Amino acid sequence: MEITIGIPAYNEEKNISEIIKKLQKITNKIIVCDDGSSDSTGQIAKEMGVLVVQHETNLGYGAAIRSIFLKAREEKSEFLITLDSDGQHRIEDIQTVLEPLQTGKADIVIGSRFLNNNGKNVPSYRKVGIQILTKLANTSLEQNITDSQSGFRGYGKDVIENVTPSESGMGVSNEILIKASKQGLKIVEVPIIILYDGDTSTHNPISHGSSVLISTLKFISMEHPLKFYGIPGFVFLLIGLGFLIFTVNLFTETRQILLSSAIIGVGSTIFGIILIQSSILLYAMVKLMRKKKLKKNYS
Repeated sequence: MEITIGIPAYNEEKNISEIIKKLQKITNKIIVCDDGSSDSTGQIAKEMGVLVVQHETNLGYGAAIRSIFLKAREEKSEFLITLDSDGQHRIEDIQTVLEPLQTGKADIVIGSRFLNNNGKNVPSYRKVGIQILTKLANTSLEQNITDSQSGFRGYGKDVIENVTPSESGMGVSNEILIKASKQGLKIVEVPIIILYDGDTSTHNPISHGSSVLISTLKFISMEHPLKFYGIPGFVFLLIGLGFLIFTVNLFTETRQILLSSAIIGVGSTIFGIILIQSSILLYAMVKLMRKKKLKKNYS
């Protein structure tokens, strides 16, 4: 049973050759997405005989994953394993990630850095960021996971054919999980070990975290508008009404209007009403779009 291995790569000429050599012992189907590298990453991969998807300019990690998904779909791949091109992922962990897919236990397998207490060698500031982003992702998933930002993953045929990433940045990791969970696809995790040689990540932690945060909030707001907008709207409405009641009571007692309290009360009430109305409208739109899509699938 042949598997496809996808590698998003940007300026990795120092590592790409060694990684491909090791992977070619496992499979002949290797897809490298050269995401606009300014070095010889793409050329080296081509000379080694693997499938290369070339981006003319650097489009981002998410765009590279999207290209790998589309190429794997074109190749009619049954299983797709993605891993990073910086040499931090162990090739011997591929079978660990692959096994739940082959046995039908999962549609997506995440190689988690935090199962079995394996996260000790993850830099502390990255660990905190990953945990925050993972907890945020868990609000839209059917089951809780420990490492939503792992690039070492396995995908089954249903995911390859039915999930199309759209995010160009690092938010693609959570996007895929949210879209897959929405379709009822099963996600499981397996423990892996990351080979950190210091902190070799090429991604700025602030821009990485911001990208994932914004992307995840966007998808949560689309999938759960009543929760995302309605709950904050209700809170603002209660705060506004509280300040208005306080202002009215103060006026009846002193015949004076506390301007700051009145402004907060009116502003919070209006903002709360707008959020609640928005949540209802967006919920109706999402339900209508899903109904049309479902009808189209059955027609």
